[in-house]
Amino acid sequence: MEDYTPWTRKVLEMTKKIPFGQTCTYGELAEKVGSPRAARAVGQALGRNLTPVLIPCHRVIGSRGELVGFGAGLHWKEKLLKLEGSR
Repeated sequence: MEDYTPWTRKVLEMTKKIPFGQTCTYGELAEKVGSPRAARAVGQALGRNLTPVLIPCHRVIGSRGELVGFGAGLHWKEKLLKLEGSR
């Protein structure tokens, strides 16, 4: 985690707390890290995630429940969420 800025680390640490089978919106995650207007910045921080197996950024979704922004592609994001039972 030392490769990240303190704010990005905070976002990634909070992302690790999203339970298996559940999702969170970018806006909700921004609120949880104390920056309620920073949903886009949360997306940028998640885009820097070097370990998606350990930090489940696929569990973060758009404000209307849509699948957006996943480095491996939205097809994989959907597959992972279905595997976890949240889609």
